[in-house]
Amino acid sequence: MHNKEDKMQAFGRLLDILDELRAKCPWDKKQTNESLRTNTIEETYELCEAIIKNNVSDIKKELGDVLLHIIFYAKIADEKKQFDIADVCHALCDKLIFRHPHVFGNEEADTAKQVEVNWEQIKLKEKGGNKTVLEGVPASLPSVAKAHRIQDKARSAGFDWNQKEDVWEKVQEEMNELKAEIASMDKNNMENEFGDLFFSLINAARLYKINPDNALERTNQKFISRFNYIEEKAKEQGKSLKEMTLDEMDAFWQEAKKSTKSE
Repeated sequence: MHNKEDKMQAFGRLLDILDELRAKCPWDKKQTNESLRTNTIEETYELCEAIIKNNVSDIKKELGDVLLHIIFYAKIADEKKQFDIADVCHALCDKLIFRHPHVFGNEEADTAKQVEVNWEQIKLKEKGGNKTVLEGVPASLPSVAKAHRIQDKARSAGFDWNQKEDVWEKVQEEMNELKAEIASMDKNNMENEFGDLFFSLINAARLYKINPDNALERTNQKFISRFNYIEEKAKEQGKSLKEMTLDEMDAFWQEAKKSTKSE
């Protein structure tokens, strides 16, 4: 692996390359924060996908793509005399030091849980920080990730179940309320209760140390793999999926499950 000097040289090389691209490449020259934003979101999701698949090569590649966007935004700000990448790094360093008084100060925290309990309170104290516990949850987060983050922040303030097993009563309660609304076919209330059920399930995932977004994405990928298997088998028989019976498709589904027992 590389030493610190090698890493600093590599980062400097990257900054030099971006400077040249910004000066000479027609596409790079015209980019703005707004034009990069959508691509940044895409690159972040691609990194998340690589992490879920535990593909080390792709993780390295996608980290590079995300890093490019970070220094690109800093470069644009530098051109506008707003800030530069050094300001970004120093601000991050200052924040990390302030939020880790048990490492850089005189506070004590012997466990990760103690660190988490102190974390939100520290953020409320820092200059320009959050005014309320839930203020730090980005409004633009996808709903599943947002629910998990909301619950995690509430927990850090002491608002949580005494026993994690108790959450299943809440899940069952929300399930019963959803069934009641389905019986009455009130679509607005059905959606509300479905949301409550999702929220309680995400809460259960948090309590049992399961990342719900990762769990759902794994299931998405598993479904895609098995459904593709059915489609391939249909083609081998000279059929389209619409020409197959549900029993035929289910038989191939079970075959796909057996071939991926770890899933």
